[in-house]
Amino acid sequence: MVHRPSGSPKSVILQLITVTGLTAALLTGCNGNSNSNESQPSKPAASPQTSAPAQNAEPSAQGTGAVQNAPNSGTATGEQPSTVFYEIFVRSFYDSDGDGIGDLRGITEKLDYLNDGDPSTHDDLGVGGIWLMPVNPSPSYHGYDVTDYRSINPDYGTLEDMQTLLQEAHKRGIKVIMDLVVNHTSNQNPWFIDSAAHKDSKYRNWYIWAEDLNRPVSGTSAAGSGSPWHSMLGSHYMGTFWDGMPDLNFDNPEVRSEMKSIGAFWLEQGVDGFRLDAAKHIYEDLLSDKSTVTTAKNVAWWQEFRTAMNKVNPKAYIVGEVWENSAVSVGAYLDHAFDSGFNFGLAETLVHSAQSEKDSGAAFTLERTYKLYSEISGGTFTDAIFLTNHDQNRVMSQLANQPQHAKMAAAMLLTLPGNPFIYYGEEIGMLGVKPDEGIREPMKWTPDGQGKGQTSWEPGSNNALNPGADVESEQHRSDSLLERYRDLIALRGEITALRDGAIRDYPSGNGGVMAYERITSAQQVLVMHNLTGSAQSVLLHTSAGSSNYSRVLRSVGGEASLIGDEITLPAYTSVILD
Repeated sequence: MVHRPSGSPKSVILQLITVTGLTAALLTGCNGNSNSNESQPSKPAASPQTSAPAQNAEPSAQGTGAVQNAPNSGTATGEQPSTVFYEIFVRSFYDSDGDGIGDLRGITEKLDYLNDGDPSTHDDLGVGGIWLMPVNPSPSYHGYDVTDYRSINPDYGTLEDMQTLLQEAHKRGIKVIMDLVVNHTSNQNPWFIDSAAHKDSKYRNWYIWAEDLNRPVSGTSAAGSGSPWHSMLGSHYMGTFWDGMPDLNFDNPEVRSEMKSIGAFWLEQGVDGFRLDAAKHIYEDLLSDKSTVTTAKNVAWWQEFRTAMNKVNPKAYIVGEVWENSAVSVGAYLDHAFDSGFNFGLAETLVHSAQSEKDSGAAFTLERTYKLYSEISGGTFTDAIFLTNHDQNRVMSQLANQPQHAKMAAAMLLTLPGNPFIYYGEEIGMLGVKPDEGIREPMKWTPDGQGKGQTSWEPGSNNALNPGADVESEQHRSDSLLERYRDLIALRGEITALRDGAIRDYPSGNGGVMAYERITSAQQVLVMHNLTGSAQSVLLHTSAGSSNYSRVLRSVGGEASLIGDEITLPAYTSVILD
């Protein structure tokens, strides 16, 4: 992807802030930041600007994918070519050597579960991308405090194991992105140890020492973790998240150069991109730093990083963790820095809609959000959508372990624009509530959580009494949550407008039915979700730019009935019309 020159980051931010009438309309949910002893997000793999890998989809009897109901030109925001990503906590996924800890070889062994590369089969998820949570050496179980940026955590394997995983994933049409944590290091990183021990150290100015910079030892962490200052050997260093994660000093050009070199190193190994942890905290370290000037400095750094990565792989996919519910705040980073920013506000909205069985108006908000993002990015962005991730209580726990609600949440997620991210175990209905270990429990492959490959580093107490929420139990059950995910991912790959199309709101007139149009230059479809436990009817209508929808292309969850202009959807059913 070639990036056009952009204006100064500060001027871009100021322009965004003055967008009239948009900010309030684009705010959804509440701020999800929480305190933790690790980096909290505000934080596929085809590049959003390239064709997505082939999904595992069976041919449709109705001939989906043909040119149908081509939309009127200029009636919707631009298309977003996409693929489905799967987020993996390596420690919990699959254990290849029997030590109870998941590893890279284990993921390689289980690639056929994710996508076997054969579009004619239907016993895999059919994802096109994997996001690996941190794989670098670290003293912690989670890995968000790195001690060596160019190596693999020995618990997980070797650099050769990583290269094998990449090769085998690419054979199946799966691309791999990895967590890159550059806001801070571990306090056991050799750079920091030397920086703390010697004031004349080469690495002293790689970190933020209050006394060296004449900064007051005061203020509150922008991450909400109390005081960001921590005492060591008579000095105080900045650690926005906790004392085990000292912040790097990005005002130092040597730090910026090293982080660009590290990014280039992993792209040269064959990694297809990065998920950037704590992306808004590079310069925003105190609550008092939340300003347009600080945001502009963050954006400028990430533009510098993006430019450097383009020299190695212009198609590298970069998605940033900017934990904000304001589209204006997230959008600033789409100005040729990130391809995507995680949509935290949408995640809250989708889970709430599934739980309450009510249309949230998500399509109305997204249509307007994407107009803003398109203007900022020059039409090159792709949204990063999800339900929950490794920093939030699992979606099935939030939905009180109600399978039908989980199926509807999945249906909404997998029929919206952008790259959908599925957190491992979400597809089988795993439970999980904080503390963080509880939302990162071992993936359940068998009913008893025993046997080959099963990880055991954590007891898995949230899922000990969760019968049926395992791969073996759900593998061949036609009504299982796993099967629903497979069907929806296949459907997304089958219908071009679902995978790559723009979105336009379609008011259903029924509070229990969410509806929106998905549009490409060649195809236009109408998506409807009955979020409720009873049948619902909707009168179809035609508005500016809309088509006259006259056929049920696909029905998921039940058989919808279309008589004239009235469609009736059974309980918890989604339909696609053309």
